[in-house]
Amino acid sequence: MSTPYPFTAIVGQDDLRLGLLLNAVSPAVGGVLVRGEKGTAKSTAVRALSALMPQVAVVAGCRFSCAPGAPDPACPDGPHEVASGVSRAARMVELPVGASEDRLVGALDIERALAEGVKAFEPGLLADAHRGILYVDEVNLLHDHLVDLLLDAAAMGASYVEREGVSVRHASRFLLVGTMNPEEGELRPQLLDRFGLTVEVAASRETDQRVEVVRRRLAYDDDPAAFAAKWAGEEAALRARIVAARALLPDVRLGDGALRQIAATCAAFEVDGMRADIVMARTATALAAWAGRTDVMAEDVRQAALLALPHRRRRNPFDAPGLDEDKLDDTLEQNSGSEDDDPDPDGPGGGGQPPQGDGGADDGSSDSPDQPGEAEPEAGEGQQAPAGSGGEQAAARAGEPFRTKVLSVPGLGEGAAGRRSRARTEHGRTTGARRPQGALTKLHLAATVQAAAPHQRARGRSGRGLVVRRDDLRQATREGREGNLVLFVVDASGSMAARQRMSAVKGAVLSLLLDAYQRRDKVGLVTFRGKDAELVLPPTSSVDAAAARLEILPTGGRTPLSAGLLKAHDVLRVERLRDPSRRPLLVVVTDGRATGGPEPVALAARAARLHEIEGVASVVVDCESGPVRLGLAGDLARELGGNAVTLEELRADSIAGLVKDVQGTNRRAA
Repeated sequence: MSTPYPFTAIVGQDDLRLGLLLNAVSPAVGGVLVRGEKGTAKSTAVRALSALMPQVAVVAGCRFSCAPGAPDPACPDGPHEVASGVSRAARMVELPVGASEDRLVGALDIERALAEGVKAFEPGLLADAHRGILYVDEVNLLHDHLVDLLLDAAAMGASYVEREGVSVRHASRFLLVGTMNPEEGELRPQLLDRFGLTVEVAASRETDQRVEVVRRRLAYDDDPAAFAAKWAGEEAALRARIVAARALLPDVRLGDGALRQIAATCAAFEVDGMRADIVMARTATALAAWAGRTDVMAEDVRQAALLALPHRRRRNPFDAPGLDEDKLDDTLEQNSGSEDDDPDPDGPGGGGQPPQGDGGADDGSSDSPDQPGEAEPEAGEGQQAPAGSGGEQAAARAGEPFRTKVLSVPGLGEGAAGRRSRARTEHGRTTGARRPQGALTKLHLAATVQAAAPHQRARGRSGRGLVVRRDDLRQATREGREGNLVLFVVDASGSMAARQRMSAVKGAVLSLLLDAYQRRDKVGLVTFRGKDAELVLPPTSSVDAAAARLEILPTGGRTPLSAGLLKAHDVLRVERLRDPSRRPLLVVVTDGRATGGPEPVALAARAARLHEIEGVASVVVDCESGPVRLGLAGDLARELGGNAVTLEELRADSIAGLVKDVQGTNRRAA
């Protein structure tokens, strides 16, 4: 077994270490979510925590870690008599992102079922993690069917297994710890709320601290055992402090004054439900015990808010979690001064200061409608470009995003796991069985037994075990959801440059990006203006990056529509080679005008037909405005083999049905 990196040897990352230690003191806090860029010791710190956890007493031989003083009466290995038990280290169980449902919750013991003909249950990771730590690296990439099971176990403190003739219930209470890189997408709100605390981590920008990080890491890699021995004293002291804080925890007093501050803070930041209040109360109590006090003070409440509220407060899409600390201090001060408490509203609190995320500014600029027959102004409609800008205008703010319905692809795909369209996947619910094509990966036990059963007498079966041959084996077919590639092609030319209209256009694209972010799609962004098109964002899973690029997108110049469509064709061609199973959706955001170069309209039509021939699902968001409309976006949609929808219609319920029809038409044509 490899020697873990010592927890006390981690340089900096005060918030990360505090969040983990508070959960070690009081597992009732509910775990911690660690958000941050790659290479910031997230996984190292979590693995190091397991060595500091106090030992647990368990019933000898129980696979479900029952406590000897109060064994679970429904334990599958029970019933157990009350006994002294044995002590062992608290387990840290890692849940891989690609784990199967069977591995998480447990399933029928296939080996015993086939060899001995008995029905026995093989525990999963939820049983192993009981009374320990369940760690999920890259938790934001966890498949939905596993998230659902994890939510059920976290909510009920037990795991229920009803499958393949097995009916089992066992206790499963664990400290949930997850790490994630926000650039790869966010968590579902239900799972996010299950984490008691959240901390943001980032690499230090101080030279001395970075030097010390490298020095310690190199020393550990050279001789892990010697490095761990060097820090053994600090580790023992920290472990003793955790034990002492746990012993003090029941004596900590949470007075009415502190409770009022907690309730007022949660109300001020408009968090949903009451879980935030409960988590804050438990965190403040753990902070007091960690400090060796028996009274919760205002500084404990403040620190608890910084750890428990950032991921729960209401915020705009793509805003980073964070708290307005001035507002927090004002709220605490206004609700201080209880008869039975001595709060310290000016306490430093220490520790976490997550980045603040505020809403956007109001754009009060006016619209300038299109007029048919007029030449297209280089700097936009009704606006003068700044001197020396070459027709380019400053970026307009995105309008307020709105919710759209699911834009799903009909049929059954085979793309990457996601939340949009139906697909055959490695993980998901079992829908049937088939003969394996190549190596067997997911055995369908019932179908295998059914295939082998008629041949038992001919094969000379004499005992309880089933005689199974290779041609009896059946592969389970599973159905889940896939993510798609949503490629946005956005017109940023002068005809789109009226600020109020461009603000609305960006708001519409942002709304579709929000939907893609929730559905775990890959997204790409192509823009065209002036003389050419540009791939602003290559296809990526980071929808946040697409939203950021959209926000700073400048406008102005002519409208090379054909260049935008050809660039999109090249992008989809390359992506088809890289990921042939991921089905694309092309979203063209334009007023349909094409200017610049010889025969711009004919060139745009020919470029559009390339997408139509290849069966690419397409929708055109018509951004034309004004009392008289030319309907050019509709012509473009027909060349693409799709439909057009106006900005106003994009908000309507019909948009989901429209795109489904478009995609269905394209599939039939292909």
